[in-house]
Parts: sequence; C-alpha cells; structure tokens
Amino acid sequence: MTLSKLFLFFLLSLLTLCCGSMASAADAAGDVFQVEVVKKGLGKEVVITQGPQEWFMMIEVTPENTVVVRQEKDHDRYLVDESETHDRPMTSGEVDAAISDYINSVKTRAKKP
Repeated sequence: MTLSKLFLFFLLSLLTLCCGSMASAADAAGDVFQVEVVKKGLGKEVVITQGPQEWFMMIEVTPENTVVVRQEKDHDRYLVDESETHDRPMTSGEVDAAISDYINSVKTRAKKP
C-alpha cells in the first residue's frame, strides 16, 4: 500500500468514526422524530415518537360523523388523552390537513426549550 493510499484510508476511517458518533449523539439526545401515518378506513392515524415521548392522533370517519382522538405520552405516563366528535364526516382533504397540522404542531412544540 502506498503512503497516499494509507493516508486516504486513515482520513476516511476518521471521517466515518466522527460522523457515526455525531449521529449517535443526535439519536441519544432524542432529536430525531419518527413519523408514521397510516390510512384507516376513510380516516387516518399518525404516531410521532421522539425518544421516550409519543404523540398519537386518529381520525375515524363514518358516513354520519367524525371522531378525533389525541394522546401524548412521556414514557408510560399520559399527558393528554382527549377525543372529540363532529356531527358530519370530514372530507379526505380535511383529514389530510388535520394530520399535517398536527404533525407540524407537535414538531414545533417539541423543539421549544
């Protein structure tokens, strides 16, 4: 192996080590949001996690009404557990907008110190 190849190998190894430890530090700090949106009948549900925190929203649409459930957990303790019923079915666009707004709201609130 030539000296230049050895030096290049050393630099790549060092870079890999540094980037790997920075990614681990970010994950350990819980800075990463995991967002999972699932279609459920005419509605949707979303689960957002960041470290030990979890946010959940489900929108269930029937021909007669819409039920919205919101929950927030920190470890195993519920901070929010609420539901509301609307006397009409939400449209697909309204469901998408509500889910999107909820995700943005969670991310904004969670990033505040």
